[in-house]
Order: sequence, then structure tokens, then C-alpha cells
Amino acid sequence: MGSDRPAAPGSTPRRIPPGQRHVHGWPVSHYGPVPRFRPERWNLRVFGATAAGDERSWTFEEFTVLPRVTVVADLHCATGPTSTDHEWFGIAATTVLELAPPAPDVTHVMAWAEYGYTANLRLSDFTTPETLLATHHNGELLTAEHGFPLRLVVPHLYGYKGPKWLRAIEYMTEDRRGFWEDRGYHNIGDVWTEQRYSHQERESDGPARE
Repeated sequence: MGSDRPAAPGSTPRRIPPGQRHVHGWPVSHYGPVPRFRPERWNLRVFGATAAGDERSWTFEEFTVLPRVTVVADLHCATGPTSTDHEWFGIAATTVLELAPPAPDVTHVMAWAEYGYTANLRLSDFTTPETLLATHHNGELLTAEHGFPLRLVVPHLYGYKGPKWLRAIEYMTEDRRGFWEDRGYHNIGDVWTEQRYSHQERESDGPARE
């Protein structure tokens, strides 16, 4: 599956979103230090407004045997760079939703990563076919700098919506801003409409910043 936006009838497909520039390679970009992976302590949690009212979690060993998918997609940084044709391998977000269903009134999720980093997404963004929890990149395990052991990939949104070192998914019945969203970045982050910064937001795009 690719990340190109479908073209309108009679038009030419556009691969690079507006305002982006193509870059080669895969630049490393993150906030804070690279965490140390301790497999005996690691788990992935799903909590919040679950359908069953309780929490679900997987150890590292349990998570690695869940069904996997491959997605080929691009990465877009809100500051402008786009790198293309990344082959991701991991667990589809829809599989997580099937194994730990959200309550009917859930509208958003919060992705939690190491050191308390967070990124909020609309449930409709989390459930797209290309959204996945990646363990591999181009046929190899993710490196520590690129998010090993687990990274959220949401190809149609800017990169700050896909945290490295993912540790939990929280189901929410109302929106709440994540780390960068509370520091001036757009609450939705759609790359094709250039939703980069909070000053571009409409009232319906998200909650007020604290």
C-alpha cells in the first residue's frame, strides 16, 4: 500500500505534499534521549475507555507473535522534509482495535511513548489501513534511534503524530492535546492540507491549548 493521495479524474497524481521537499535517506529526528530497551520490563498497554472497561497489555514476547502486515509509505516532517518509499512491517492499528475494542463513544486516541511523550489522533486517523505499529523497516528491525522496539506510523499525518518508542494507546471520549500539539503544532496534522501549526486551526480542529 502506498501513501500517495488519489488524484482527481483527469489530473496528474501528486506524490510530494504541498510545501514539502524530497530528501534522500532517513534523517534521525526526535526530542530527548534514546531510551534503553529492557525486554523484561517492556509491555504495550491499551487503556482508557475500552469496551470491556479494563486494560489490555502484551509483553514483548506476546506482541511479537501478533499478526503482521507490510505497508510502503512516505514520511513527512512538519518542517518540510519528505522521505519516500519506506517499507514498514508490524501490527496494523486495526488489529489492536480488534483485540482490545474501544467503547462506542471513543472519538480519539492518545499514543504514549517513553518519557511520557504523547501524540493525540482522531480515531478515524488511527483506523486507516496504513496506520501500523511498526517493528521493522526495510526488512530489518528498527534501530534504537528510529524507535526500536515499536514505532507508530501514520503516513497521512506529519511525523510528530507517529511517536517512536511506543508504550501505550489510550482510548478517549474527547480530544486532548499531546506533547507537540500543546506546544504550537496543529492538533490534526494532515499533510495534504498543510496543517502544520496551531495558529492555522479552526475552532473545530481541537481543544484549547493550556
